[in-house]
Amino acid sequence: MSRRALAIDLGGTDLRVAVVDETGAILAFAATRTDSTGGPEAILTQIGNLVAAVTWETGSIAIVGVGVAAPGPLDPVAGIVIAPPTLQGWSNVPLAAMLRERLGLPVAIENDANAAALGEWRFGAGRGTNHMVFVTVSTGIGGGVIADGRLLRGHRGMAAEIGHMTISEQSTDSVFGGAPGAWEALASGTALGKRAALRANGGDGAVLRRLAGCSEMTARHVVEAARAGDLLALSLLADEARLLGIGFVNLLHLYSPERLIVGGGLGAALDLMQDGIARTIASRALEAYRTVPVVAAALGHRAGLVGAACLIV
Repeated sequence: MSRRALAIDLGGTDLRVAVVDETGAILAFAATRTDSTGGPEAILTQIGNLVAAVTWETGSIAIVGVGVAAPGPLDPVAGIVIAPPTLQGWSNVPLAAMLRERLGLPVAIENDANAAALGEWRFGAGRGTNHMVFVTVSTGIGGGVIADGRLLRGHRGMAAEIGHMTISEQSTDSVFGGAPGAWEALASGTALGKRAALRANGGDGAVLRRLAGCSEMTARHVVEAARAGDLLALSLLADEARLLGIGFVNLLHLYSPERLIVGGGLGAALDLMQDGIARTIASRALEAYRTVPVVAAALGHRAGLVGAACLIV
């Protein structure tokens, strides 16, 4: 008999719930905007409503447990969400125990980037590997590591906070946010959007200014302009490729993966940066690491849900 899990992907912006089977297939899905300022009880109510929707859709299908992908830092062994910056009022919340009480099922929780890494490893671009690194590049930079065929968690489940590794002495806190010189502060989608806004003030930024209109300039505008051949946007992505490449070199040397997988909003633009990333790796990595493939993630926004289900099935 096929095993099915409830999968919950709790993000600061969106809350998704699905029924997922042991092949990674999503059998039912529901989502809503996260009440990120309402505290744990408000979000637990939202989860309950979404669970009711997906279980009604799947009828009498038996559920064996609940897997949760949640923002860190969190302790997956204790089932506690420690202090996520994207959720107000969450401090040492025993999420696993609270969901067990409400849903009457076994519950496992995991850092959202780790969960996405699990999903890509079992059912996505990392399938068939025993060693891989997953990197998500969007608002920030996060990731997860599969080493010797299992998820690398570290003390309290907080290993591989790769976005916070320092890649430069450049001070960034006044412009891009984050710790000075951190990879996330320099190479995240947020940093790319802010860098684009600064450079688009001149005459060569007309395309980016038109795309952004009255809204804040983002990495999405840069990618859209680059695909249309805009020279400033292509230059911005060349800089982005170099910064991502520097971080990738560190990951190659640290974890020696068979494959490095890139997801998140900027992961969808990997094709525009592939050559620049390859040049940076070739110039900085030890020779033995230069042939490791850097590939796009396969599961997209489903990676967190599928990975959460992997905690159960």
